[in-house]
This record gives sequence, structure tokens and C-alpha cells, in this order.
Amino acid sequence: MGVLDLEALAATPLTREPFEFVVVPEFVKAEARAAIERDFPAVGSAGSHPVETVPCGPAFQALVDELNGEAMREAFQAKFGIDLAGRATMMTVRNHSSTRDGSIHTDSKTKIITVLIYLNTSWTEPNGRLRLLGSGHDLDDTLAEIAPEKGALVAFRRSDNSWHGHTPFIGERRVLQFNWVTTPDVARRELARHGWTAKVKRLMAIAHR
Repeated sequence: MGVLDLEALAATPLTREPFEFVVVPEFVKAEARAAIERDFPAVGSAGSHPVETVPCGPAFQALVDELNGEAMREAFQAKFGIDLAGRATMMTVRNHSSTRDGSIHTDSKTKIITVLIYLNTSWTEPNGRLRLLGSGHDLDDTLAEIAPEKGALVAFRRSDNSWHGHTPFIGERRVLQFNWVTTPDVARRELARHGWTAKVKRLMAIAHR
């Protein structure tokens, strides 16, 4: 049995206007979440990090493997009516949110579908809740607001008006982002960029000892 509730995804209607998106609470099954949260990568800095560059435990790795599996691809092909066969994928994790995060954006044109999975046990804060938006200039023009908790999934087809963001929040805010991307070069560039950034950070730490 997998850890993803693909049946719930299939049963949830796709919102088509003003852009295509779907929200599935508890997409990560309840019985699997405690172990996955325990094994979530211990990323000490803000920003997104490719899963290949951070250590994680076996339960989280099982989640990663299932996201990259055929059943996941087929479920999203059916939901969005798009052929994803042969498309490259990219996966990043974010552990902390800073004041620079949450501004309204649409994602880069290199992304085809964005999948966000929130792995916080609970969320009582009024801020830091993802908002899918009807415009690119008003954070209160809300189509849907999602608390980043309990394995919730938010997925959308990237478009010029797939606006989203959240009110500022500083602190732990765990999210896994999975994307189908236009070419394998996109994922390779992301890995190379983060690899170089990590090297620079290590050198700076050594220089300041």
C-alpha cells in the first residue's frame, strides 16, 4: 500500500478557472505521516533545496520514490488531461520560511505542473497559509486558502495567471515541491546551482572559523 491517497485525488474535481488547480487535504495518508515528518530532511537554512542534496530518512525516501512512480504520473495525467510521459521531474524541500518568502508569483515557464505537499503536523498560525489568487497584485483576491498541514496537496498547471502566495511567516514551514518540467536541463541546472551554493556556504563557514 502506498502513502499517497491517489483515490482522493481522482475523486476531487479539478477547478478550471481562472487556472487549473486541485486541492486534496491529507493527500499523504494519516498512518504514514508521523514517520515521514520524522524523516523530513533537516535543512538548516531558508530556501528550497533539491532532495538529492539533503539527507533524509527511509520513510521520506519512500514518499519521494512514490512521487516519482508511474501511478503518480498516470493520476496527474488523468486529472489534468495532459501527457507527461517522458517528462523530467524535479523535487525540492523547504524547511523554513523567511520574510522573503510568499510574494505573489506564477512559477517559471520551465514548469508544467507544480505539486506542493505540506508536511507540518498542524498549523494554527494565521499567516503562512497558501493562497491561490485571482490576480497578480492582490493577496486578498483569494480563490482558495490552504493551511500547510497534515499532508495537504495543492497542484496546479503553470500558466501566466497561476498566481499564488502567502502572508509573511518566519519559522518552520515544511513543504515538498514536485514539478514536471519542460526539459531535463531544467532539473540539471537546479542541481548545479544548489551544488555551487552549498560549496560557497561551506567555504564561507571555514573562512569565519
